[in-house]
Amino acid sequence: MKKAVPVIFAVGLIFLIVLGVFGYQAIQRYIPATEPADLSELYQAEGNQIAVFYNYELQDIQGIFENGQTYLPLSWVNETINKRFYWDSTEQLLVYTLPEQVVYADASTKGSNGAPLILVKKDEVYLMLGLIANYTDVEIQSFDKADVRRVFLNEWGTRTTAVTAKKGYLRVKGGIKSPVVSTLDKEMKVTVLEKMDNWSKVAAPGGNIGYIENKLLESETEEAFNSGREPLVYKSTRLDEKVVLGWHQVTNQNGNKNLDKVLENTDGINVISPTWFSLTDNSGSYQSLASREYVDAAHEKGIQVWALLDNFSSEVQTEKLLASTTTRRKLINSLMADVETYDLDGLNMDFESLKQEAGVHYIQFLRELSVACREKGIILSVDNYVPAAYNQFYDRKEQGIVVDYVIIMGYDEHYAGGEPGSVASLVYVKNGIEKTLEEVPKEKVINGVPFYTRIWTETETETKSEAVGIARAKEWVKENKVELYWQEELGQYYGELESPAGFSYVWLEEEDSLKLKMELIRSYDLAGVACWKLGLEDKETWKSLRWD
Repeated sequence: MKKAVPVIFAVGLIFLIVLGVFGYQAIQRYIPATEPADLSELYQAEGNQIAVFYNYELQDIQGIFENGQTYLPLSWVNETINKRFYWDSTEQLLVYTLPEQVVYADASTKGSNGAPLILVKKDEVYLMLGLIANYTDVEIQSFDKADVRRVFLNEWGTRTTAVTAKKGYLRVKGGIKSPVVSTLDKEMKVTVLEKMDNWSKVAAPGGNIGYIENKLLESETEEAFNSGREPLVYKSTRLDEKVVLGWHQVTNQNGNKNLDKVLENTDGINVISPTWFSLTDNSGSYQSLASREYVDAAHEKGIQVWALLDNFSSEVQTEKLLASTTTRRKLINSLMADVETYDLDGLNMDFESLKQEAGVHYIQFLRELSVACREKGIILSVDNYVPAAYNQFYDRKEQGIVVDYVIIMGYDEHYAGGEPGSVASLVYVKNGIEKTLEEVPKEKVINGVPFYTRIWTETETETKSEAVGIARAKEWVKENKVELYWQEELGQYYGELESPAGFSYVWLEEEDSLKLKMELIRSYDLAGVACWKLGLEDKETWKSLRWD
């Protein structure tokens, strides 16, 4: 029996030790951790780096803290919150276009605090946070004096908020063992970003984001947040009636003498757009065929004149021309001088075949030109392709804000060198209108219709087409005794002809097809119709284009 006592004692001691270990582990499991989180790691910033949050999401870029100020990368600002900050990399100039003026800044421009408004680094341009705030209607909270600097930029709108019921911890992740981001006192208001079964992700005072137990939250509610700022208004100059525009292709001064001739078949036209101005080089010069006599004659007939400017010359690289602030100013000043000289009512921009890299410069040109046109009280209209993936950089949404009319060139569905087909089927036109209306208000949208069609000819070796006007196409059908068949889906007559020259066919544009296009324009209550080009049509054509 005496020998058994040590054994029993040893077993008991082992049992107590095991019990103590498991007890300690159990206690440790349920005791909340108080270890502080590494905020540099959490927010991915240290020193003079600034973590950037947008709509409470950490961005994959960083700002910098310099001169006692926060600066954010221009590229991120453009892509995320304000694309109107324009950087001229050639002239090292920042340009911002307001409705009534254009403002400029360079590396030497100081803010009211004496610090530079912009920093030009080797691989990026940075904008002072105060400059961004002046021109951008977003909520901004800066914590640039914290050990780990950070800035929050949020869209205004409705958010879910709650109040802490008692003191608690904000943690990196949901779970009491997760490191502590900060301590929250009782009755602190937080923004609830994501709610789960037991934990919620919140934005807390002090510029911290983390997770808190749901049992610590109360008084959850939906709150509306707004800046109270009046939005910028880009006032438009527009006709007080529906636009009926005809483009007049003028290739030399003698073409100006044909005004009466190109108008003889028209009915209800109130705007004519002669193709007078053509860019000739990358310095902003252009050829002009303008005539004051022509304008005066049009005005006598009650018709406005919107002179057209194109970029069709092979000597012009639009992406280079418009990338220079000095060149844009020269071009705009020249146009405004011609507006005065010829008493023009408006300008029509017809910039085609742009490269994608030209897009940002083209839009900046339109912004700046719109300021000059607004000052003169003249109309600015812009021609656009039917929306497609390849031309999104034309930025119709921004056009719809700054210009007076956005014109859809609702034709060339099938074109020379492409597959045979209709120039402008009803489905194509409808699609162009609907996609444009997704970005541009209807009161600014004009739909362009073709006064031409294509006669396609196929041989064993090639497919070619000839663009002919409505009047000439009807003659071709009559001369060749082509039988026409109505194609309901396309909204056009189709005809074909077999001859020694090959197999020919046509999708005819005439009064019936145009009548359906005009019905679409009326049904969407667009601002008007535009016709390319005057002189190709007959009198019957215009019966289909009346608004009444």
